[in-house]
Amino acid sequence: MSTADSTPYDMEKAAESVINMATFEQLLEMDDDEDDLEFIKSLVDTFHEQAMSTFADMDTKLAAKDLDALSRLGHFLKGSSASVGLRKVPMTCGRIQNYGHLKDDSGVKAIVDTDALQRIAEAIVQLKGEYAEADEFFKNFFDADA
Repeated sequence: MSTADSTPYDMEKAAESVINMATFEQLLEMDDDEDDLEFIKSLVDTFHEQAMSTFADMDTKLAAKDLDALSRLGHFLKGSSASVGLRKVPMTCGRIQNYGHLKDDSGVKAIVDTDALQRIAEAIVQLKGEYAEADEFFKNFFDADA
């Protein structure tokens, strides 16, 4: 599979920036059948469904300006994305979680709700891009395995 600019997909480069390979390799080791990787595929598929649903919920809650719900959604996706070995997504979700609690990136300094909503809107765009990178990694990983 190639990226949009027709450059061959570089699994090693993607693994360095997108995936925590130590976590991902632990998941791979848990699979009973190294030939079909059904366990890890099912985890990734479940995560994909959760991510798509969470993105839709985030868009809805952002429109409703529901900071508490956005914080909870960030927290939820942070945990599930870390469990499949993603690097960037959990960090961005952590920021969304902080913003929903009216805190800055670090979770220490207070911010106002209008600032929090703007930051969350920007973070959601970033989050969806980071997820797309991870999704591409998983598709290439499992296609290479086939």
